[in-house]
Amino acid sequence: MYLTRFFGDHASPHPCASCGDADRLDFDVRMAFQPIVDARDRSVFGYEALVRTVEGGGAAEILGRVGPQQLYRFDQTCRVKAIETAARLGLQSRLSINFLPNAVYEPATCIRLTLAAARRCGFPTDRLVFETAESEQVRDHAHLTRIFRDYRSRGFLTAIDDFGAGYAGLGLLAEFQPDVLKLDMALLRGIATDPARQAIVGGVARIAAELGSTVIAEGVETAAEYRALRTLGIALFQGYLFGRPQLETLGEVPASTWDALD
Repeated sequence: MYLTRFFGDHASPHPCASCGDADRLDFDVRMAFQPIVDARDRSVFGYEALVRTVEGGGAAEILGRVGPQQLYRFDQTCRVKAIETAARLGLQSRLSINFLPNAVYEPATCIRLTLAAARRCGFPTDRLVFETAESEQVRDHAHLTRIFRDYRSRGFLTAIDDFGAGYAGLGLLAEFQPDVLKLDMALLRGIATDPARQAIVGGVARIAAELGSTVIAEGVETAAEYRALRTLGIALFQGYLFGRPQLETLGEVPASTWDALD
């Protein structure tokens, strides 16, 4: 549906062999955007694109409608929709897109629609960040590593989402060092008064720095969490403290928020 409308019947790159007409989605999607901020200069590092229903319902509602045979089509639809919407809104910073590693069977082939969408919208591909989808259990870490390496060779930034949640752990980090590590919010909750969490997060931050990866603290909700994480040397943040996801809107962080934190 959406991919055909976007590219047109004849302009669209031919889908991969594993994606047939029977796999087409019978629903449309929209995108919400949540800012990722840099505390060092109060700038916006980028925005994460988050899938929503047409009515604005959450990702769980959408994922519940996707059958196993539709994963590839769904993954491609979300990528193209994120790029199209971001370009229409005039996004000038990075665009972080979740992808489904288990839906990508051949990186070089499955990236074609993404590249075609970026060209069609005039969106620079060096602003794209690809991160593993939240709550996606990767069946084959070697396959994920191949995807990441292919994406990096094309100039994309790479990110491991929910780091510390169990799906993407130190073993994967030893195989591939992404540009970005997004710390799972469960590690950060209550960190201001929890020495164990402070030690773990501080250790991960030091490891990431040695490996050349940048850490993003994800799910930050309170000033106390923010200040504790800044003390540990973390500069990039995402969470309700700085802005909730907004449907087809690039939200800004008010100066008053920064003033209160500083």
